[in-house]
Amino acid sequence: MARILIVDDDESIRRLVRLKLVDLYEIFDTGKPEEALALALAHKPDAILLDLRMPGYSGFELCKTFTSFSATQLIPVFVISGEGGAKTKEFCRDLGAAAYFEKPVNFDALRASLVEALQKRRLERRSEVRVGLRVPMKISGKDSNGNAFSLPTTSENVSKSGFLCACSAVLAIDLIVDVYLLAAEQEHVGKARVVRAEWGDAISVLWIQVYRDHRVVGASMNFIREPLIADFGD
Repeated sequence: MARILIVDDDESIRRLVRLKLVDLYEIFDTGKPEEALALALAHKPDAILLDLRMPGYSGFELCKTFTSFSATQLIPVFVISGEGGAKTKEFCRDLGAAAYFEKPVNFDALRASLVEALQKRRLERRSEVRVGLRVPMKISGKDSNGNAFSLPTTSENVSKSGFLCACSAVLAIDLIVDVYLLAAEQEHVGKARVVRAEWGDAISVLWIQVYRDHRVVGASMNFIREPLIADFGD
């Protein structure tokens, strides 16, 4: 069962959301936003529902933390707030929020958005054995607009033919990138092709397929052979 983290200082809202979603998801919640990141790291939710206005804490800052921190940046964040307005919604999208829902919440729309977001996260898991492995790396090349980029990232999972990562550049399908491993020294390990890209306002979630005639293939296979690496389940 997929996991949902609710961050809202209003206990009645947390109870209502839990009541509406508990038949579909395992729910964790907190009314203390300062605990939210620790809970996300501990429970590894599949989605986060976040209020914006909480006493002594900015939901905007927390949203930015979730969408930029390497350990949580691939978790879709759904803003649920009593604050409306096009500028607020646009600002949340710029921060990387997957969707914005005003209170009172349209739970049919929220459930549909959650299903869609979680299905997208699962699409790339089943074609071959993949392992959860966070490898610091850098990808560089030219984005969809022809502008040069060079950005650090971290793999989320690795297979014998590719890896999943997040990137703030807009990259098109079939775009070729250079891949570098970032260890004690930067090492160029080959070129790779973007085979899947999901743009989420602030970051792209990419599945990158390595070329079999480059050393990056050997590097990814070596990753899989490392001990203490667990295969992903369904």
